[in-house]
Amino acid sequence: MPSVVWILLAVVTLGVGVASAREIGGALDREREYRGAPACAAVPVEASGCVWEQEFTVRSAAMNRGKRGESPEAELVLPSGKPWEVTFLRTEPVMSEMAPGEKVVGLIWHGQVVEVRDADGRRQQTSDGPVGWPEDRLGGALACISFGLAALVGGVWPLFARGDERRVTAARMVRWHGVGLGATAILTLWAQAANDWPLWALPAIWGPLALLILASMTAFARGALRGELDDDAPAPRQQEPQAS
Repeated sequence: MPSVVWILLAVVTLGVGVASAREIGGALDREREYRGAPACAAVPVEASGCVWEQEFTVRSAAMNRGKRGESPEAELVLPSGKPWEVTFLRTEPVMSEMAPGEKVVGLIWHGQVVEVRDADGRRQQTSDGPVGWPEDRLGGALACISFGLAALVGGVWPLFARGDERRVTAARMVRWHGVGLGATAILTLWAQAANDWPLWALPAIWGPLALLILASMTAFARGALRGELDDDAPAPRQQEPQAS
């Protein structure tokens, strides 16, 4: 992949990472507001900061598996007959079990259904639910910024090292270790979400792994600069047996 492509990819990724980092504080405030919201004393007639539990009937549920760009969605119906469309980030644990005619309870906050609970008591956040957004934003920031910085360095370096194959190889080592940094952050985010770990678990787990990857990056880059990764390095000579 040409250096210019890596630089463009790095700039875009860094932009996404910075935007995600700037949203962490707002996501934390919104989640805290939701967790501390009181129950509504009566059915809210307009969007309100209190939480209201409303019973719905499932009219339809579409998993949308294999449909690119489409989230799982369901159409819920109020007792009055008014439909309410909700989407989910994933199908488990409630969405996959929804069937037409089933009764579910939706938690309404600020005029949106932010959580759905089935008859067995299982809960699932909708796409509008605020819980988990700080972790998603932090994980995205760690992945995009770490990869973007490495890709930027590895993309710019060869432009100042034309004809120097060792520096070009060292830059390639930096770029691909950057891919490892970003992938490790994503895997850490998945593990955090699957195990419902707290926010601080993300940097606590990813940080030591990132240090190991950075140490490997430094070792490979220095090895490339010393010529240890040269493809045309001469093979070691084998000593010929002496005639007796």
